[in-house]
Amino acid sequence: MAKVKGDIIIDIEKCKGCELCISACPQDGLEKSRQVNKKGYLYVVKIEDNCTGCTNCALVCPDGVLKVYRETKKKKEKVAEITNVTGDITVTVKE
Repeated sequence: MAKVKGDIIIDIEKCKGCELCISACPQDGLEKSRQVNKKGYLYVVKIEDNCTGCTNCALVCPDGVLKVYRETKKKKEKVAEITNVTGDITVTVKE
């Protein structure tokens, strides 16, 4: 299985620090900041680089301040090999 890597971009000036995204993150990759934004809220920040791009945080955010990106790193692995063919051959692959 390919390893999935994600990233979160948080609009800290619009974040109200409700902590719903912190609770929703299965990777424990978010926490409240120690600083306030221009509106006076302790906004949410990413603390770990272990995001899988699951989108749980963005789904629960009432203000839509999170953008989630996902990238899969597929490695090449052999799944089949046909050798020593001396005549016509028909190959059918079922998904």
